Amino acid sequence: MALDILAVGALYQSSDISKMRVMAESPKKGTPTPKPFTPLKTKLTTIETKRIMSVLDETIQKVELVTLLSSVAANMELEGLLGEELSRAVREHEDLCQVLMNKVRYLQEEELQLQAEEEFEEEAWFRDLLLSIELQKSNLLPLMGQIRDSTKNILRLLLGNPRAAQLLRARAADRAPGAQGFVDSLVELRGFLFEKLLTSPMEARDKGQFIQDITKRNMRNQEVIDALENELAERMRNRAAEVEKENFVIQELKNHLHQVLKFSENSLTRTKQEAEKQQKADYRASQSRVARIQQDILQLRSQFHSLVMENREAEQALRKKKYKVETEIENWIQKYDTEMTEKQEEYEELDIIHKEEKIQLKELQTRYEVLVEEFSQIREEREINSKKRMEAEQDMMRMVKAATLIQAVWKGYLVRSLLRSKRKKRGKGKGKGEKGKGKGKGKK
Repeated sequence: MALDILAVGALYQSSDISKMRVMAESPKKGTPTPKPFTPLKTKLTTIETKRIMSVLDETIQKVELVTLLSSVAANMELEGLLGEELSRAVREHEDLCQVLMNKVRYLQEEELQLQAEEEFEEEAWFRDLLLSIELQKSNLLPLMGQIRDSTKNILRLLLGNPRAAQLLRARAADRAPGAQGFVDSLVELRGFLFEKLLTSPMEARDKGQFIQDITKRNMRNQEVIDALENELAERMRNRAAEVEKENFVIQELKNHLHQVLKFSENSLTRTKQEAEKQQKADYRASQSRVARIQQDILQLRSQFHSLVMENREAEQALRKKKYKVETEIENWIQKYDTEMTEKQEEYEELDIIHKEEKIQLKELQTRYEVLVEEFSQIREEREINSKKRMEAEQDMMRMVKAATLIQAVWKGYLVRSLLRSKRKKRGKGKGKGEKGKGKGKGKK
C-alpha cells in the first residue's frame, strides 16, 4: 500500500509536468480540463484504518525521540533533567553507537583499500583481508541487535516519563538534517497514507482516471513542444541564413566606409590648409585689435588715476568725519561708564541693605513663628483653664444649691420636730389640769 501511495505521489510530482514550457499550446475547447482529485471523506471511519494511522503516528513519535538521543548525549545539562536511569541508558546507547560507527568507518577504509588493490585478488593476503572483513561484518549484527534493544529500552523509559519526552521534543531544533529529512518523509508518508485510506474504490478509480488524463495531456503537450522545437530549429536555420546575408551587407558597408574614410582624410587636409590660412588672417587682425586695446587701456588708466585722486580726497573728508564721530562716541561711552559705575555702586549698596533687611526679616519671621506658637499654647491653656474654672463654678453652684436645699430641708425638719415636741408638752399639761379638777370636786 505504501508503495502504491509513493507511486501516486511520484505521478503527481512528475518532472514532465513541472518542467513544461510556457510555449505549449492551451488545451483545445473540445477536451475538458480534468479536475484535481480530492477525497470526499475527511475522517477515518473504520477501526482498521484508525489502527493503521495510530501505529504510524506512534512510529513517527518514536522516531522523533530516537533522532534526538545524540543531542541529549552531547548536552550534559539536559541529561541531568532526564533522570539518572534514563541518562545512564542514553550514555550506554551513545557508547554502543560510537563503537558501531568506528567499526563501520574501519570497514569502509578496508573496503576502499580492497577496491584499490583488486589486481592482487589471487594473493593469499588479499583473501585473508577479505575474510577478515566478512568476519567483522558478521560481528556487526550482534552489536546492531544491542543498539536495537538499547533503543527499545530508552523508548520504554521515555514513554514512562512523559515530562522527559516533552523536554526532549522541545529540542527539535537540535535534530540532525538527515534525521529531520527522515522525519519529514515519514510525515509526508502519513499524509499519503491518510489520503489513501480516505479514498474509496470509486474515488481510487476516479483518481487513476485523473492521472491517465494528466498523462495524456502531458503527452499531447510534449508533442506540441516537439513540434514547436522543430519549428524553432527551422526558424533558427532561417535566421542563420539571414545573418549570413546581413554579414555580407555589413562587409560591403565596411568597404564603403573605408572609401568614405579615405575621402574624409583628403577633405580633412584641405580643411586644415584653409584653417591655417584663416588662422594667419585672424592673427593679423588680432594684432591690430591688440594695439587698439592697448590704447584704450592707457586711456582707462589715466581715468582710473584721476578717479583714485578724487576718491582719496573724499576718503580724507570721510575719515575726518569718522574720527569726529568716534571721539563723540568715546565721550558718550565714558560718560555712560561713569554713570553706570555710580548706578552699580548705588545698586550694590542697596543690595547689601536689602540683604541685611532680608536677614532681619527672616529673624523676625522666626521670632514671630515662635511667638505665634507660644501664643497658641497660652491661648489653649487659657481656654482649658477657663473651661476648668467654668466647670468648677458650675460644680460649686450645684453644691451651693444642694447645700441650701439640704439646709432648708434640715431647718424644716427641725422646725417640725420642735412643733411636735411643743404639741406633746401642751397635751400633757392639759391632762394634768383636768385630773386635779376632778379630785377637788370629789372632796367637796
